[in-house]
Amino acid sequence: MADRELLVELTGVSKDYRALRPLRIHRLELRAGQSIALLGVDAAMSEVLVNLITGAQLPDEGEIRVFGRATASITAVDEWVTELDRFGLISDRAVLVEQFTAEQNLALPISLDIEVMPPGAREEVRRLAAEVGLSAETMARPTSALAPTDQLRLRLGRALALRPRVLLAEHPNALLSRQESPSFARDLRRISHDRGLAALVMTADPTFAGAAADTVVELQPATGVLNRRSGLQRWFSSRNKT
Repeated sequence: MADRELLVELTGVSKDYRALRPLRIHRLELRAGQSIALLGVDAAMSEVLVNLITGAQLPDEGEIRVFGRATASITAVDEWVTELDRFGLISDRAVLVEQFTAEQNLALPISLDIEVMPPGAREEVRRLAAEVGLSAETMARPTSALAPTDQLRLRLGRALALRPRVLLAEHPNALLSRQESPSFARDLRRISHDRGLAALVMTADPTFAGAAADTVVELQPATGVLNRRSGLQRWFSSRNKT
């Protein structure tokens, strides 16, 4: 794994966001093809962490490097937008247009012609839908009528549409039932592997974490140290073999 390209690197990072304590990350590395699930971060902290990684915010202390470059050095808006396209974000903050169909929402990152889609765009949308597990029937429905699991799969498709190198997921399973979570976790892990993505999945559910990523770590908020949950990984692996 160490020989794979280092895409995201946080060192000695601290960010005050008016919570009980600041966000602290002693060290986090995310390499190409690596998937990490992060426990111990709530929704507000997850949002701050994603903003820091994508360069939308800068840390109070420490350094964040993405694709070999310090985020503090990205000062021009057009440069930042270019870097942002290399990230795929699964989050409730990524707006879905409720009156549009799922197909139209999935097409938006690809083409603005969503009423009469160009053939190439339509084919790409259908391919994405199949990849994330959305049926043709579901794609024809208004987004407001979709079940939570289908809305989440739609968000995943949107996150993948521009072929990012890094996938960031903010508590993706928060609105899923216990029955729905395992299937989505397996699909998220499979897609990350198939595409060779680096993936950072923030969640409060250890079981979901073990299913969604190769490595599970837990943040110690007082120190910023990330402890690997090796016992959980062995437990999950053994369950998969039964």
